[in-house]
Amino acid sequence: MKKKVVIFTQPDCPPCFVLKAFLEGMGVDYEERDVTRDQAAVEELHRYGSHSTPTVVIGEQVLVGFNPTQLDKILGD
Repeated sequence: MKKKVVIFTQPDCPPCFVLKAFLEGMGVDYEERDVTRDQAAVEELHRYGSHSTPTVVIGEQVLVGFNPTQLDKILGD
């Protein structure tokens, strides 16, 4: 079963661009939530204990920042 991937991003965030390219290169579908345009996304991001972009939510796991090693591990499980 594919894991649901949600990413919290904002424009002009270089790590956000790298994260999206990384996920697309792996063929991973994701839902993007722009925290500059969606107040509900900001509130959700805070509920995950993050105030930074990118933040990645995969199932029950939350990663703050771009960490390809952790992403490979989680997505490969």
